[in-house]
Amino acid sequence: MKLDVAMLTHDLRSVPDYARKVEAMGFDCLWSAETQHDPFLPLAAAATVTDRIKLGTSIAVAFPRSPMVLAHISWDLAKASSGRFILGLGSQVKGHNERRFSVKYDSPGPRMREVVLALRAIWDCWQNGTKLNFKGEFYRFDLMTPFFNPGPIEHPEVPVYIAGVNPYMCRVAGEVCDGLHVHPFNSPKYLRDVVLPAVNEGLKAAGKRRQDFTYATSSFVVIGDSEAELVPQRAAVKQQIAFYASTRTYEPVLAVHGWQDLVPQLHRKSVEGDWKGMADLITDEMLETYAVTGTYETITARLEERYAGLLDRTAFYQPQKPQALDEPRLPRLIKEFNGR
Repeated sequence: MKLDVAMLTHDLRSVPDYARKVEAMGFDCLWSAETQHDPFLPLAAAATVTDRIKLGTSIAVAFPRSPMVLAHISWDLAKASSGRFILGLGSQVKGHNERRFSVKYDSPGPRMREVVLALRAIWDCWQNGTKLNFKGEFYRFDLMTPFFNPGPIEHPEVPVYIAGVNPYMCRVAGEVCDGLHVHPFNSPKYLRDVVLPAVNEGLKAAGKRRQDFTYATSSFVVIGDSEAELVPQRAAVKQQIAFYASTRTYEPVLAVHGWQDLVPQLHRKSVEGDWKGMADLITDEMLETYAVTGTYETITARLEERYAGLLDRTAFYQPQKPQALDEPRLPRLIKEFNGR
């Protein structure tokens, strides 16, 4: 399992130094998320100042962007990074699509499948001169003149990951994608019982092998060498678990452990703005189920033991600022993970 890192700065002036730093530290991939900023622009800044670390979106929201727009952005980033770019897409939930992005939200699973197939068709046109003639239920692409065709690049096989929680989206990932962005709110049991079987169905349908597919995530971790370090982290992770568990979309992650009845209580408190009350509902047993606790010397072994055969890469899900990377115990931990 490889250890990745999140883009902890989106100030385009500081991204180059940040990217150089995390590459030198030995992280395997730098992931940029679509939260308060565009996820692609920081990777463009990082691509030209690094030469080893992979660069990806985790995730970019798919439906507000035409597949043609995604294809152009990805093509340029793949070229600028010499093939290190990974396109990670997510559907987001209905409310955000309709009320934050003002786009239609219908049939997210089939629509996401079509987004990926359309991307492949567009890239095939650019790389191999194949006539563009994609017609689906949601998208149509059949016009590509030389003036708008960027032409072939040296590394045209752009990996595409999608984010999935429910079995349908996981099957889509296995069938048409190169990887799955597993939601940070997960447990080994949820992965074994829900995610992997669905992905395997998709892999089998497409005649693909497990070794050609990547499971990536961020892991909730409580890491420290003393109680003074661990106590505030436990509280912060419980708060994050409560936030996700209050959303009905993630009820299946609780249901495999018999905790689905907690969702309405958490949702009610979220509506009331009772954030402390939400965190108080998360028990220590739940914390141990959804997070990994360890010291700087043991956290690597704890993560690998928990997720052996289930995940291929992870990052620490800890709300941090860039200066958190100055932690002097971190380089040894990264070296243990990534063998550098």
